Amino acid sequence: MNRATDTRQATPITSRATRSRRFGPAAGRAPAALAGSLLMVLALAACTGGSPTATGTGAATPGEVATPSGLATTGSTQPAATSPAEDPAIVAMKQTVTDALGKLAAGTPKPATAQVTDALTGAGISPPALEVSASRTPTGLEADAIEAAVLQGTDCVVGQVRDGKVTVIVLPVLASGKCFVGAAA
Repeated sequence: MNRATDTRQATPITSRATRSRRFGPAAGRAPAALAGSLLMVLALAACTGGSPTATGTGAATPGEVATPSGLATTGSTQPAATSPAEDPAIVAMKQTVTDALGKLAAGTPKPATAQVTDALTGAGISPPALEVSASRTPTGLEADAIEAAVLQGTDCVVGQVRDGKVTVIVLPVLASGKCFVGAAA
């Protein structure tokens, strides 16, 4: 007796498109995208520092210093503390940077790296504690702004000259022990 073999399949065949939607490489994209979005939000939250007093950055007018709390204070009269417990050395350094960059920007609205370095070292800032950004891009174009940072303990006093206007703020030192990210010029 010959037995006939059953050639029917136990499960129905679904279309390739339906099958790949359920089991293909795209099946894990939604949870991965959600996890990626969550990580991005957490990373951005970590960048803000979580300071309850820092509500944003205020725009400073010429001759004023923008503080991390968003308040603008006059840089030419008395040093303005950004918090009541601020170190007097930080306040003094902030005023030194404001004065030196203010004098430079008054005569040269777009100073070169060497001019900023000379102005700040001439004001008594130690060259090893000073970092100055490039005044030219790698393609030779003039930078929109030039920044200088002075390492002061666990803080960086960062000054920027943009179109003759000076802004000075205090930021925490990076994990590298430097104020700027990137290779030294």
